[in-house]
Amino acid sequence: MSNDEIKQSLKLFIVLSRAYRAVNENVNKLIHTYGLNPTEFAVLELLYHKGDQPLQQIGGKILLASGSITYVVDKLEEKGYLVRVACPSDRRVTFAQITDSGKQFIEDVFPQHEQKIHEIMSELSNEEKGEAIALLKKLGLSVS
Repeated sequence: MSNDEIKQSLKLFIVLSRAYRAVNENVNKLIHTYGLNPTEFAVLELLYHKGDQPLQQIGGKILLASGSITYVVDKLEEKGYLVRVACPSDRRVTFAQITDSGKQFIEDVFPQHEQKIHEIMSELSNEEKGEAIALLKKLGLSVS
């Protein structure tokens, strides 16, 4: 492995990190205009698209420490966007369930949200997006 190969790997890491940060900060600003933080939005979006989720599994699905889930669920429950539902077959399991109000909220803001993400990503052509997706999947799977 040459010094040039190592430098190129480091450069890729830095460019990838900066691109992620720039895109993420831009999207997070939009999420804050909805009156939620990015984690609350991620939980609500998960419940909307995937249905009821056991509280113990939400953290792994949105990359959040399990201790923070209770706080986030409490906040969303206070806003009326979700409720906790006991599992009928296992008392140890509690599900988070999106409410009608939570569904309405996501349906109101999601079109604007996905349009903003599309605008950010529109710097790349569809072909470039496909290449980026394939390359980033390859990279991510290689270190899993």
